[in-house]
Amino acid sequence: MLSYAITDPSILSFAYLDSYLSHINGKADFVLYRDKKNSDYRKNAKLFIEAATACSFDKILLHNDIVLAEALKADGVHLSSDRIEQIPLAKEKGLFVIMSTHRLDEVERAEKLGADMVTFSPIFDTPNKGRPVGLEKLRQISEAVSIPVIALGGILTQEQIRACMKAGAEGFASIRYFK
Repeated sequence: MLSYAITDPSILSFAYLDSYLSHINGKADFVLYRDKKNSDYRKNAKLFIEAATACSFDKILLHNDIVLAEALKADGVHLSSDRIEQIPLAKEKGLFVIMSTHRLDEVERAEKLGADMVTFSPIFDTPNKGRPVGLEKLRQISEAVSIPVIALGGILTQEQIRACMKAGAEGFASIRYFK
């Protein structure tokens, strides 16, 4: 089971970057630096990758910025659902690609364009993410494609993680689980 930590400015303070990464090191296989509103994103992405490289994460990813991910030698990118057409460019640059998806057609398109895996969300209730799709929809999506589907959204407990795995997800992603 793959575990994927997604950062959020409400949790990650760069004053405590090493402490945060040490806390999730060993708990998360992949880690994503994501901050949609930070004017210092480029500078912080560099600091994040340098610090995360000292840990044992399998993959260190940046959010949406293919050029920056390549320049900083990140392992890959996590693309928002509105950037699905950028998958081939990211793959041309040798980046690992995770695509955010919310519907079957997005999952199928991401697979066709070469994404390595997708997150599918929101599985459970989560702030500001709309109505949860639930475990049965996760099962349908997981059965419909051959690339790994990572459950995302409202995952806070081991019980929820087990339920997602039972529904066919190959892993889970979360912000709050890794607090």
